[in-house]
Amino acid sequence: ITSLPAPMFSRNDVSIWSILKKCIGMELSKIAMPVILNEPLSFLQRLTEYMEHTYLIHQANTTTDSMERMKCVAAFAVSAVASQWERTGKPFNPLLGETYELIREDLGFRWMSEQVSHHPPVSAFHAEGLQEDFLFHGSIYPKLKFWGKSVEAEPKGIISLELPKYNEAYTWTNPTCCVHNIIVGQLWIEQYGNVEVINHKTGERCSLIFKPCGLFGKELHKVEGYILDKSKKKLCAIYGKWTECLYTVDADTFDAHKKSDKKNSEEKKNEEPEEMPLPDGDTVQVIPGSELIWRIVPRPDNSAEFYAFSTFAMQLNELEEGMKGVLPPTDCRLRPDIRHMEKGDMDSASAEKKRVEEKQRLSRKNRSKSSEEWKTRWFHQGTNPHNKAQDWLYSNSYWDRNYSLLPDIY
Repeated sequence: ITSLPAPMFSRNDVSIWSILKKCIGMELSKIAMPVILNEPLSFLQRLTEYMEHTYLIHQANTTTDSMERMKCVAAFAVSAVASQWERTGKPFNPLLGETYELIREDLGFRWMSEQVSHHPPVSAFHAEGLQEDFLFHGSIYPKLKFWGKSVEAEPKGIISLELPKYNEAYTWTNPTCCVHNIIVGQLWIEQYGNVEVINHKTGERCSLIFKPCGLFGKELHKVEGYILDKSKKKLCAIYGKWTECLYTVDADTFDAHKKSDKKNSEEKKNEEPEEMPLPDGDTVQVIPGSELIWRIVPRPDNSAEFYAFSTFAMQLNELEEGMKGVLPPTDCRLRPDIRHMEKGDMDSASAEKKRVEEKQRLSRKNRSKSSEEWKTRWFHQGTNPHNKAQDWLYSNSYWDRNYSLLPDIY
């Protein structure tokens, strides 16, 4: 498919401020938000967008040089957040026990995820290459804070990628995402923070900085860093923008370029800052001798009418004919509030969202009365074998398609 059933609803008549002013400094996951602020996908579906650039994993598998593999894996880690660009709608909070699966034979993977905890909200996922050529898994618990003008989402949790062919495992965490101008002006998004991709077998790491936009908007969307060997010697530099493309170049060339760039910008320091930094065309200044490692797939022309979705995102909620008898009853595609929103029926979406949230509260209350514990179905808590942190590990049985005894959550 190339579009959703109905274009998005205008948010212009909604006073976001009236909703958010009581939430300053608070954790937003506990506050029920009106459906108009959403986009018609569950957070579990949104996470699946990590897989849009799976070809980078396949590319990593084709090279015997561990530094070349690290370039591909680092590009994959950056590309995983590229879908956030201009996406100012909030995904629906998954209900406890909600699941999502996606099989993309064209991209060579299958994915499944489960909402394993409600307070705090934790989403666990597990993807595997259809040729058994990789495993990609993790758990994310986004911490959302409202700061008066912006909403900041800190995506806590570990992401792991395993390449069995080389017996390698990589881990990293995502940068912080921030939506600005929540109250007035045009909403815009930036990502900032440090991301370190570690190859646990060789000790190589790629240390990346997602730069905050800065006063003059010069740094907007920029990502840069180095691949280092286990003794911290720079092997090469990586630079670009998470919204556009990434290049790699010799570390000395990069450092020399940065030095001369800094000198030039100090002479220009007195210009006025902009309200929102404006990007122009292909905005990455390419250093001579660089090699392109990743470029974003352009969004479809109708993307702005459909929540700034990429083509990949537009297909996530599609319920194809053959799926109905096969999917578990907990799959997001069967969730009524998201379905209504996608069709543009906001009143039904709002009523259904209230109903399923109420149903979730009620079953929680009943559990606490009967001292019955909630059991996750497809994941269990354990230690991540690569960095020894607490993690959610896949229990392996989802694809056997035995979906008896699943909770009725919708």
